[in-house]
Amino acid sequence: MTNGNGTPPEDAPPPQLNVLAQYTKDLSFENPNAPSSLGPQAQQPSINIQINVGANNVAANEYEVTLSVEGKAENDGKVMFSFELAYAGVFRIVNVPQENLHPLIMIECPRLLFPFAREIIATAVRDGGFPPLMLDPVDFVGLYRQNMERQAAAAQQQKPS
Repeated sequence: MTNGNGTPPEDAPPPQLNVLAQYTKDLSFENPNAPSSLGPQAQQPSINIQINVGANNVAANEYEVTLSVEGKAENDGKVMFSFELAYAGVFRIVNVPQENLHPLIMIECPRLLFPFAREIIATAVRDGGFPPLMLDPVDFVGLYRQNMERQAAAAQQQKPS
């Protein structure tokens, strides 16, 4: 609700974002070539990381947001380790304009979850016998834009000409 010029009225309640719960939905760590992969390596492994965000409405004004992180380290064509993590949170969001709701859920919520997911991954990799893997910060705005562009392109391809 706005007062005509795009700003909320003075007496409008402020937007709220509350974290109701955070949890590991799924965690898998594989160390297929241990113990040989744990010794000194001639070169640095190549590490590939994939990050995705998903969300669904679980109740009125409550959304479960899942941050999925998959990674694999390879050296000389052999997998040193691989992992998959689905880390989620339930967020209550109130007093947010409808047009801002989707970006808030898909950008700010995973941004709040990321440090916890990063720590879980670092610990799992360390417990697997490797130095902890410290993921670089993620540009969730850029990830959101890429996903929106991909969805728009897919929708455009499905339209009959």
